[in-house]
Amino acid sequence: MSSHISATNLAADASGGVSAKRAIVVGASSGMGAALVVQLVGEGYRVGAIARRAEVLEELQLGCAESAEEAVGEVLVRVHDVTDFGAVPELFEELVRALGGLDLFVFAAGIMPKVAADEFDSHKDLAMIEVNFGGLVAWMNPVARLFQSQRSGTIVGISSVAGDRGRSGAPVYGATKAAMNTYLESLRNRLGESGVTVCTIKPGFVDTAMTRGMDGLFWLISAERAAELILKAARSGATERYVPRQWFVLMTVIRAIPSFLFRKLNI
Repeated sequence: MSSHISATNLAADASGGVSAKRAIVVGASSGMGAALVVQLVGEGYRVGAIARRAEVLEELQLGCAESAEEAVGEVLVRVHDVTDFGAVPELFEELVRALGGLDLFVFAAGIMPKVAADEFDSHKDLAMIEVNFGGLVAWMNPVARLFQSQRSGTIVGISSVAGDRGRSGAPVYGATKAAMNTYLESLRNRLGESGVTVCTIKPGFVDTAMTRGMDGLFWLISAERAAELILKAARSGATERYVPRQWFVLMTVIRAIPSFLFRKLNI
């Protein structure tokens, strides 16, 4: 199977003019990824939901079917570990063909294991790099190739406010999100003339498994509210959006703090 899928051969394979929008969400088993799948299906999208845990994906698929209303879409689930980089091209092509095309791609996969202040654990650190950034790149390459060839499509990468500064509490997690921001900006610049939208989402605190048990959370929003704001930003053509938007003001101030002072603030 060729890994160089194009708009032309997709059109030839699609069964008679698919009217529904098509989306793929990587990291769909929980949190914002799952909430995005539910919202998109409710809007009538055909959605490819990708994650590691088969049982959770099956529950998501069943939940979408049980809540079906008149304009409900469809969920196609695929089990995949984003660190299995070699499997991506074939899985991507198979899923796009099954969906009948692709209009929206969301990368929502990410891990942030707990790291103590005196802990320097290469196993945890390299795992974050593999999932948060390596998985992103492995999926974005075939997506970008397809969207460039069809001269349309929207790419959404879910980053974090943690990528804006080098925080002492999560050095590698923040670094993976900073890398993600730069990579998505580069992709945006490369694909801009092809009519492709690349949107970088920077959430603050969202009520997910990743944040539960953390102290000092503020402006906390639900995964469902985050999904609404993410899709709104993507549809507006935004290149970058803080979620919720009040984080823009706070992070503008934090980015302006000199490094020597930021280190003392320990935030």
